[in-house]
Amino acid sequence: MAETAKLPIIDLSSPDRISTAKSIRQACVDYGFFYLVNHGVEGQLLSKVLEESKKFFSLPLNEKMKLSRKHHRGYTPLYAENLDPLSRSKGDSKETFYVGPVEGDMAQTNLNQWPSQEIFPSWRLTMESYHKKLMSAGKKLIYLIAMALNLDEDYFEKVGALDTPNGFLRLLHYPGELGCFNEQIYGASEHSDYGMITLLASDGVPGLQACAYFSACYFLKSQGLC
Repeated sequence: MAETAKLPIIDLSSPDRISTAKSIRQACVDYGFFYLVNHGVEGQLLSKVLEESKKFFSLPLNEKMKLSRKHHRGYTPLYAENLDPLSRSKGDSKETFYVGPVEGDMAQTNLNQWPSQEIFPSWRLTMESYHKKLMSAGKKLIYLIAMALNLDEDYFEKVGALDTPNGFLRLLHYPGELGCFNEQIYGASEHSDYGMITLLASDGVPGLQACAYFSACYFLKSQGLC
């Protein structure tokens, strides 16, 4: 079994932005991932998000399917997704709930689906607050990534990449081992994430496997930096 990598830690609140940008660059070249601390998402809020998420996924399937995913918002059941089209798997063994933008264009924000407020009185407020905090942290990180690429820190903003940002919050539930041992079943099949960045929070349960060196290095090479 491969040894778990000791990933670099990036402090988003550090006043030394140049040094932080250099650390991000090195982390992307060496690993493709890093831990982000002092990002502005309070531990109490994250705990509440995990608690509310667990409550929703504990509902009977027929209740969850009332919020079946539309316009990339809402609930997706087990095996409904297969992130690797070349895989022989019958689908990924995970449930998801997608929340799209919660601020800005009303036509986009109104597409979000929410559980009943009678059953989950604080669910929507919790997820909206979490989404806003993640968007704020992501924007700060994108400025630093631009600096890491030897670009102006507002480069992505100037080219319009931050115009009406389309950030998504995706809640995930992995039920564990399912099916027979001779079946090819993955929690999430091999894939590359879409979008500019992924901020990944965990409840501490191990199982994530990632191989991102080549994709990170390719991105740097596309800028002539790797």
